[in-house]
Amino acid sequence: MNSPDSKKRIYKVVIDAPLETVWAQLVKTDEVLPFFFGSVCDCDEMKPGQPFAMRSPNGKYTSVVGEVLEFTPPYRYAHSFKFTAYDDEPCTVSYDLKQTDSGVEFTLITENVPEGTRTEKSMDQGGTFIVEALKSLLESGRPNFKTRMILTMISLTTVFTPSKCNSTLWPLKKGIADV
Repeated sequence: MNSPDSKKRIYKVVIDAPLETVWAQLVKTDEVLPFFFGSVCDCDEMKPGQPFAMRSPNGKYTSVVGEVLEFTPPYRYAHSFKFTAYDDEPCTVSYDLKQTDSGVEFTLITENVPEGTRTEKSMDQGGTFIVEALKSLLESGRPNFKTRMILTMISLTTVFTPSKCNSTLWPLKKGIADV
């Protein structure tokens, strides 16, 4: 679900899994995350002010860089966000978890996405993918067919990754999202 405000998009889903399970999956830094397009989160410590990067499973490429802005287990995680392939300004992404009678309400919010940019287009498509893929993974124990197909396509097109996404250009450091 999207909000009408072009500066803010909201994506929600209810996941039939324990709150702690949803949280633990969301903040993993030691394995491939299918709901984050098959990336591995590289972060020394999940706490405000710490840089992070979303890297390919082999670590060769970095697709996203940012800094942890808020980390309140198991309810809220927010970070700045910048695609390394685009020259667009960073935006903010937050994840909110709320226990309900029917499961965990997982909300992904994007804010201050530069309008009319490749980042905006990618973020809009990505938000829906992330909530659907996370729900499927946690409820069935494996990524759904759509997610598996997208991950296959990503792996087949890795050779076309721009050189500006090479991880040697994106070491973990403070202020990385401002590059």
